[in-house]
This record gives sequence, structure tokens and C-alpha cells, in this order.
Amino acid sequence: MRESLPEPAGRIFPTIGSVPTAVPPKTPLFLSNNNDQNMKEKLTLKDLREGMYITLSSGWLSHDFAKNSFKIDSPKLLKRVQAQSVAYATVDYEKSDIPDNSFVEEIGHNNPVNDPKHEAPPEGWSSRNVVPEELIEAIEDKKLSPDKKSAAVYSHSIEMMEHLLESPTAENIHASKQAISSITDLILSDNRTADSLLRITTHDFYTYTHSVNVGVTGLMLSKALFKNSDAHDLHELGAGFFLHDLGKVKVNPDVLNKPGRLTEPEMRHVRIHPYQGYKLLKSANALSEECRLIVMQHHEFVDGTGYPRRLKGDEIHLYGKICGIADVFDALTAERSYKKAMSTFDALKLMKEQMISHFDKELFGSFVRLF
Repeated sequence: MRESLPEPAGRIFPTIGSVPTAVPPKTPLFLSNNNDQNMKEKLTLKDLREGMYITLSSGWLSHDFAKNSFKIDSPKLLKRVQAQSVAYATVDYEKSDIPDNSFVEEIGHNNPVNDPKHEAPPEGWSSRNVVPEELIEAIEDKKLSPDKKSAAVYSHSIEMMEHLLESPTAENIHASKQAISSITDLILSDNRTADSLLRITTHDFYTYTHSVNVGVTGLMLSKALFKNSDAHDLHELGAGFFLHDLGKVKVNPDVLNKPGRLTEPEMRHVRIHPYQGYKLLKSANALSEECRLIVMQHHEFVDGTGYPRRLKGDEIHLYGKICGIADVFDALTAERSYKKAMSTFDALKLMKEQMISHFDKELFGSFVRLF
């Protein structure tokens, strides 16, 4: 695909998956005055939930609590807080302990989220088979043609991500990371297989297929940008790209797979998934802090309209910007029950004409040249 793309036109805000990519919530979802990873959200009192650590918006003379900041540790305390005449409270998610299903009643779905701490693994499961043996065999088989090797690596990578998202324990995260390192080596060392991998990405939007697609395209862009640089560890980067949506294991599946537009409560529920993924990787002691930012920031846009923290420009790490481009591209080229997949050319054309303010223009130009 070497056709020149037209100059940027007026902006619209298309829907990616079931979540609008650019229309910001009525109030900023997460607030922060610095670049640390504290996640703070300003909510009205009716939107508060048990387990949240809050700071009330007005001084202690305006309410009947001894201090402004505290955790809502019981239903009784929640009712008491919601009875106050206070405009809003700021929630600090780092200090909060919110049950994963805390939004289920509000969003009207009874299907619980996947909780890797408590859910039993599938029958016959063990940490040893999170990575299919066929994946490693395909990577190491020097007799396979590039097309056959790429097809085998791609299909078994999807299988690996499906297994990991069914049971995202620390042990399985580390096992997957090792396999992703082998895939990274293949992409770096075998240009024909790497190019074939880029061509065969399929266009459904199952989370695990999407994870592999973003992993491959993010790595290909990073290879073009950083191949000869010792400053960038492409093995860590590759793992970050493949695992960017790990936090979706904490999202209610009814909401995640909803075909229509999300409600405000559903949107808030989905938009916490970057932080949930970051926490899973941090608790597993997996990836460098820089590469965990891929997971945290892959929905941030340089114009400040992304989430979860509405960062702008250089507030977003370079790796997060790369993943964001790959993420949007794959969402546009994915077929869903309610929309057809766009061609590569049409997706890149739309991204340039209507979404260019979201992206670092130099990175986007490098991404276009991959095709």
C-alpha cells in the first residue's frame, strides 16, 4: 500500500469497537497534576462505591465527618457519605479497594468479571501449557517457509493469548513473556516471516486476536524505529504490546462484548482496564516500568482526548503512543457484528483525515510506511 494519503480534513469522532475513541466524558475521568501513576477520578456522590478512598470537595465544616479523606469501608458509611451536601469527591484508585464486580448492579449485567485470583482454571489446565508447544516448534523450525511459519506462529500466538486471558496469573504472565521474546527475535531476524505476519493478521475483534495483531504491528513499527538502538529493549516492548489489553480480564464480559454504544456507567467500567492491566503486571513483577506504561497509556491521545488520564503530547510515553496507533488501526480493520472491517488503505486514510490530532504525526508517518 503505497498510495499517498490526502491531507487532513475536518475531525469526526468514529467509534472504535463499542467505545468512542475521542469524545471525552462530561468531566475529566482521571485527574493528576504529575506524571506518577496515581489514578484519581472526580465523581458525584451518587457514583461512589464501597471500597473507594475519597477526598470530599469541600472543607470539613461542610460535612459531618472528622476529616476530608477516608475509605468507604461499609455500605452504611456509603449511604452516610451520599447523604452529604457536597458537590463531588475525588477518588484515589491507588488507595481504593473496589471489588471487581462493584459496577455490576449499576450497569445492569449479572455476568461476573473474570477474577484470576478466585476463578478455577479450565479443566486440564496447568501453567506449563499456557504457551502451546506448537508455537515454540514453529518458531524454531528452520525448514518452514516464511508463509507457513508466520501462519503457525500467528495461530498459536492467538491460542497462547486466549489461555493467558483465561488464567492471567503471575506465573502464566512470565511464561507468555518468554514466548513473546522468541516471537520478537523471529520478527527482528527474519524479515520475510515478519512481513508475512503483518499481512496475515485476521480481522475479528476477539480480545486475544486483537492482542496478537497489536503485538505484531507494534513490534514492526518499533523494529523500523529502534532496530539499531541499544536504548530500547524490543523484547520488553513486544511483551507490552502483546499484553496491552490484559486489564480486560477485569471488565464485565457483557459490557466488553456489547454490540451497541455504552452507557456512562459502562464507559467508566471499561475505561479502568488500562489501570487494571498495569496493576496485574506490577503485582506479577513483569516488564519494566517504561513498558508497563504501554498498558497504562495505550488509549491516551496526544490531543488530550484519550483515557484514563487524558494526557497530552509528551506526557504520553513514546511506547504508549506507538501502541495507541497500532490499537486504533486494528480496531478499524476489525469486523464486528455491527460493522464491516475497513481495508488497510481506508483505515489509514481515515486515521490521517479524521483522527490525525490523536497521534504523533512522525510516528504515524512511519506506521503508514510499513504497508
